[in-house]
Amino acid sequence: MSMPTLKTAASALALMASCMAVPAYAQSGDAPAIVQPDDWSLVQRDGLSIVTAPEGNLDIAVVDVGPADDALAAANAAWQVYAPNAQRTVELTTPAASENGWDQRVSISYATSPSEQATVNALALRQGEAWTVVIVNGAQSTANIRSAAVSLARDSVQAEGYEPEDFSDRTAHRLTPERIALLRDFVAEAAETLDVPGVGLALIDQGEVVFEGGVGVRSLNDPAPVDADTRFMIASNTKGMSTLLLSILVDQGQLDWDQQVVELYPSFRLGSDSTTNGTLVRHLLCACTGLPRKDWGFILADQDTPASDVFRQLSETAPTSAFGELFQYNNNMAAAAGYVGGALAYPDMEIGAAYDRAMDELIFQPLDMTDTTFDFAAGETGNWAPPHGLDVDGNQTVMSNHFNRGVYPYRPAGGAFSTASDMAHYVQLELSRGLTPDGARLVSEENLLARRERGVQVAESVWYGMGLFDEEHWGVPVVTHGGTLLGYHSNWYALPEAGVGAVILTNADTGAVMLRPFLRRLVEVLYDGHPEAMSQVEAAAARLDAQSQVRRQGLDIPGDPAVLEGLAAAYESPGIGTIAIFQNDGQTWIEAGSIRAPLATRSNPDGTVSIVSVGPGAISLEAEVGTQDGRRTLTLRDSQHVYQYTETD
Repeated sequence: MSMPTLKTAASALALMASCMAVPAYAQSGDAPAIVQPDDWSLVQRDGLSIVTAPEGNLDIAVVDVGPADDALAAANAAWQVYAPNAQRTVELTTPAASENGWDQRVSISYATSPSEQATVNALALRQGEAWTVVIVNGAQSTANIRSAAVSLARDSVQAEGYEPEDFSDRTAHRLTPERIALLRDFVAEAAETLDVPGVGLALIDQGEVVFEGGVGVRSLNDPAPVDADTRFMIASNTKGMSTLLLSILVDQGQLDWDQQVVELYPSFRLGSDSTTNGTLVRHLLCACTGLPRKDWGFILADQDTPASDVFRQLSETAPTSAFGELFQYNNNMAAAAGYVGGALAYPDMEIGAAYDRAMDELIFQPLDMTDTTFDFAAGETGNWAPPHGLDVDGNQTVMSNHFNRGVYPYRPAGGAFSTASDMAHYVQLELSRGLTPDGARLVSEENLLARRERGVQVAESVWYGMGLFDEEHWGVPVVTHGGTLLGYHSNWYALPEAGVGAVILTNADTGAVMLRPFLRRLVEVLYDGHPEAMSQVEAAAARLDAQSQVRRQGLDIPGDPAVLEGLAAAYESPGIGTIAIFQNDGQTWIEAGSIRAPLATRSNPDGTVSIVSVGPGAISLEAEVGTQDGRRTLTLRDSQHVYQYTETD
């Protein structure tokens, strides 16, 4: 896709600002109200509103159904209005937490085949006896590219008369011991409900750390308790620190946010020459350059990949939308930003080592983050919390950290180990606008805050800056970022107007769904909000349990012998890597980059068959079995990419 070249700061900022306009509600006659995102088309008639993406292959339909026996009956009735000839099989039905004024919310997903690359789901909403159903139906690639618009439109469907809580005119309470106890008790209850073994927690109020410690144990195999100094992998929370490194280098005069990347790192390339020359430093960090996620590119790569491979991968990637048009989160761009910073700080070193040294000397040491490291050997020893994930039967299991080693070549985007105590020091810096906990100026206020300037919109009242999210919930401004790796999920929050911050680190995949409820509970405690957080956790726990059961029921374990025996021993995809199929203790296993696990098989709705890795954890490899030109193939897909592997001789 062609795109304009950005040669000046003014044009870059103009494009970034263009996507900040808030779409208006669309409503006509008796059609339901929905936000119509910019550039989306709208069709309305009695009882039905449909917004369609510019690509023409993704709809969000809102149907006022009226009374129905239950959520499934309401959804079936909605499909009859929206697409009466559609034939879809319900795969999963789960309760969702009540919000936006609805008395009941139920999520429904429908079965699709991998080759369809389709997104098909419904959200049934009840107010009193009347149901409204939101259907998302269409291309997975478009849903991914336009995720912000999808969130805006879907979340705009609110119950009649609903008025969200607004704390903008209230003064936050201080985090007294009693209120700290409420937060710690919530974390403990949520961890128990979600079967999370351990949680690191820190709370900051008016510049001081008022609590740091932990809940639970480091590992199901080790009763040692989590404390403030227990190391977790913090994943993409690393991004904000990498952008902090660049802020310091801007202060030092070594770069400018609106400087061309090729001026600083001449070997940098991104697609075409015009795109390369138009890429400014800020674009490496803004998630606004039209580059889709390409995480499977490094998941499938060999783990000894050098840091420089980040730049090779970017040179072979082209944006799918114009700069500043859409939110698309790309880890390779963030990794490149960190490595450019390292190369400027220590130009005579290998870029990975230069980045590690720059982060240690310019950020970790000044902030007294003594337990924060990119070194896996150091991170995985002593007081550390190993990752946990659900096995194929839904049981919480201690996992190897092998998979997460695959992030090391891309570590500026998410490869650090840290602790609740160390992360509290970082959040103190964010709240103090650039001062270390002992009051020294580490970075100018101007360049610290530049990272928070609102760029592309992500969802309603959520924007991405440069490695940070700037959000507003219930009238409360929040600066934040989260992190996700296999078995590790975490977040930090800074509430600048309240002078309050928090860090929450978990060592289980199920911990992911306690992070947003934790923010809700923090706001409830600070502003005496309605108690909703725990109901969100309970709904998430029910959803996880249902998802686990459906996943298990859809798999043939240990796999169809005819399919497994028909696999080649080795496959290869040029520029990506290799796949090995082998026997291990009488089971058929797969090894592909960071994936190493036993295999199951699954029959797809379109008659194809897939092999599926069934090791513990939320990340699983699925490949469609096939042939091409007489050679056996495996085809892997994410929302915007297809990875084709062919058997080797």
